[in-house]
Amino acid sequence: MNRVEQLRKKLAKGQGVYISSYANIFYYSGFTSEDAVLIITPQRQLLVTDSRYLVQAKEQAPEFEIRDIAKGLSAILSDIEGLQELYFEEDYLTVSREKRLQDAGKNLQLTQGQKLISALREKKDEKEIEKIRAAEALGDAAFSHILNFIRVGQTEREVALELEFFMRKQGAQALSFETIVASGVRSCMPHGVATNKVIEAGDFVTLDFGCILDGYCSDMTRTFVMGHASEKQRQIYDVVLAAQKAALDKIAIGVACRDIDRAARDVIASAGFGKNFGHGLGHSVGIEIHESPSFSPKSDAIVEEGHVITVEPGIYLEGFGGVRIEDVVAISAKNVANLTKSQKDFIIL
Repeated sequence: MNRVEQLRKKLAKGQGVYISSYANIFYYSGFTSEDAVLIITPQRQLLVTDSRYLVQAKEQAPEFEIRDIAKGLSAILSDIEGLQELYFEEDYLTVSREKRLQDAGKNLQLTQGQKLISALREKKDEKEIEKIRAAEALGDAAFSHILNFIRVGQTEREVALELEFFMRKQGAQALSFETIVASGVRSCMPHGVATNKVIEAGDFVTLDFGCILDGYCSDMTRTFVMGHASEKQRQIYDVVLAAQKAALDKIAIGVACRDIDRAARDVIASAGFGKNFGHGLGHSVGIEIHESPSFSPKSDAIVEEGHVITVEPGIYLEGFGGVRIEDVVAISAKNVANLTKSQKDFIIL
C-alpha cells in the first residue's frame, strides 16, 4: 500500500486533504517544489501548480492529476464531486491563505488536520532509512575532511564554508540547517552559528551540521579541542559521552521517549551539570530536520519500529564553553542502528 492509499484509509466519504507544506507535498507525490498544493480524496489525487512547473509535475508525480492554478482554485475544488470537508495543515497555512481557501470552497468545511496528514512520516520505511544513512555517511566524510582542514587562526565562518562546500561538492542538494561552528566560550551556545571569531589554541570547537541528499536530511554534532585541553574540558566531554551512551543503551521498541531522555539527563545531573543541559535529548529526522517524535522530558511518544531520532546530550557553561555529541539512530525490528560513524574519542587537534 503506497502513502496516498494509507492516507486515504483515514478519510471518510466526502472528506479530503489539502496539503500545502513542501515536506508533505514531496512525501506524498515526489514533487520537488513548494509552489503547489495537493488535494487528495478517497477517489482522486490532484497536484495543483502553475505554468512554470506543469512539465516537472507530470514527470515527478505521474500518479497525480495535474491542474493549472490559472483555472482558479474555486473551479478545481467544485470539480471534485461530493467533497464536503477538507483537512488542512494548520502549522503551515497562513490566516490569509486559509481565508482564500475558504472563499474558494464556499460550501466546504475546513478542519485542522496537521496530525492526520503528517503522522505517516513518523515511521520511516527501509528506502527512507537508506536515504538518511547515505546523507549521514556524507556528513561523516565531511567531518573527516574538516579535521584535516581546521587550524588555529581560522575563523568559524571559514570552517563552516569549507564544510558546506565539501558536502555540496560531494552531491548534497542543500544544507539541512545553518551550519553551527561555535568555538571557545561561544561553544556554550547550543545554536551558535558561525561568526568571524578566530579559533584559538585551547578552544572547544563544536560543529553541528547536516546536508540534504536525495530529499532527506542528515544531522551530526562533534566537539573537540584545539591545541591543548584542560582537565575540566576532559571532564565535561567524558560526562556528555557517558550520557549519550546511557541513552543509546536504553533505546528499544516499546520504551517511552521521555525515559530515554531521562537516562542521559540523570548521568549529567549526577555529575553536577543538570542545570547546564536545557534542551531535549533528540528529535526525529527525515525530509525535515525536525520531525516527530522526540526524546524529551515532555514527550508522550513510545519508541516504534521506523523511528529515526537524534541522540544529542550537551553541557553548556556560560563563560567557559560547552560540549554536545550527536548521532542519528534508526530503530527497526532487528536492532537499533547508529547511522553516524564518526569517532567520539576525545580529540585534540
